[in-house]
Amino acid sequence: MTLPVDNTVPHDGTKAGADPRTGDAPARGIVVMNRASGRNRSREESARIEALIRERTDLDLHVLDPDDMARAVEKAVADGQGMVVAAGGDGTISLVCGFLAGTSTKLGVLPLGTFNFFARSLGIPEDVESAIDVLTQGRDRPITLGRINDRIFINNASLGAYAAVLEARESIYDRWGRSRVAAYWSVIVAMLTLYRSLKLTVTVDGERHRVRSPMAFFAVRPYQLREYGLAGHEEIEAGKLALYLAPDDNRAVLLWRTLKILLRAVEPGADYRLFTGHEIVVETTSSHHTVAHDGERDVMKSPYRVSTLPDAVTVVVPADTAGPK
Repeated sequence: MTLPVDNTVPHDGTKAGADPRTGDAPARGIVVMNRASGRNRSREESARIEALIRERTDLDLHVLDPDDMARAVEKAVADGQGMVVAAGGDGTISLVCGFLAGTSTKLGVLPLGTFNFFARSLGIPEDVESAIDVLTQGRDRPITLGRINDRIFINNASLGAYAAVLEARESIYDRWGRSRVAAYWSVIVAMLTLYRSLKLTVTVDGERHRVRSPMAFFAVRPYQLREYGLAGHEEIEAGKLALYLAPDDNRAVLLWRTLKILLRAVEPGADYRLFTGHEIVVETTSSHHTVAHDGERDVMKSPYRVSTLPDAVTVVVPADTAGPK
């Protein structure tokens, strides 16, 4: 659905959505808002957010179900729109980035998800009004994305236990609503009920390793690693990928190691094995697995080729934000 745009002139005399420093109108663009991201918000709060977007930007607003968002973003890129704003969680942003990668269309972010790791990593505020200010007053920054087979990811991708966590999380969200507490509880439920070890052949920049692990977790951004006390963020800042493999222990030990991550008390070597490199290939004994990427899930075929896409998308970030994170 496309909502009307209000081109009200603000008090400073510039057109809504214009750069207040120059008065120039920005390139046209759209906002795609994930209707599913608003299930935990009241109708009044959703209406308030939509009104803010219409009143304070010159962007066309589309409130869509996830299945319709891809078509809207693809059309915006084909039409040469200057910016696509992803209004939702990390899954929504990841979907949008999949179409913007390698194009001249910029990415804007209105974080409406549960964790908002991507926005937080770039200093984009979680408050909607402040995030809208970034769209009109921010600066451009090219960022690196990750790719696993033909899928783009913005934070992480994984095989094994974490995909099971997401499956458990959706049923818990349906029952209790979306929250960080519910998300953490889903980790415990999954570790207790869905444990399975994987036989993996891991090739990192040409060097092969044969391992067993219940989970292979790839990271392309350092923010979450710092957040949970994991090593590897310096290598990511240098342009590499990080792969974390959980030790092949029993279910109870895996749960304990997972809780240590949530408590920021992990120990490299003891609680996980870390590989870093520019290209990582993981082969499994099964022909396909469910792959989790930025909170979403897809079935993909082995082998899983993971690489970085440097400067793949230009994001509008706060003008006073420091370098890449």
